[in-house]
Amino acid sequence: MGEKMQAVDINKLGLAQLTQLKQQLDQEIELFSSSLQQLKAAHGKFQDSKECVEKLTPGTKGKEILVPLTGSMYVLGHFSDVDKVLCDVGTGYYVEKDISAASDYFKRKNKFVGDQITKVQKLAQEKVTLREIVIETVEAKLQATLAAQQAAAATS
Repeated sequence: MGEKMQAVDINKLGLAQLTQLKQQLDQEIELFSSSLQQLKAAHGKFQDSKECVEKLTPGTKGKEILVPLTGSMYVLGHFSDVDKVLCDVGTGYYVEKDISAASDYFKRKNKFVGDQITKVQKLAQEKVTLREIVIETVEAKLQATLAAQQAAAATS
């Protein structure tokens, strides 16, 4: 559980270990990239939800609306209650909220997801920087190996 991270001097690693480290970093960067895409999608949905909730006013009562049944099929509906909405709070649960509480809820969720995006972006950038260092180290070791082989061949 309480794993301790220990620093390793990458200059002391062999080419095989450096290659393995680079592959691990590539996988982690891909995971962060995927997570960022999902977070950005959620961020956009919360923002859209907040904007839609804020458009509900007493004047919208009785107005027509297209209600999605699937991604490409809609039915005509009418606003009957513009004072309350059902908010999806995750895992199939919905909570009835008044308009200001719903707007506040989506605002908080949007801020939380935005903060997570910032954290993941920072971690991803650290991994990209580390991967670049590993690549430079591999190239330097390959050049040193090549130079040593050429020097050995020249003295033979």
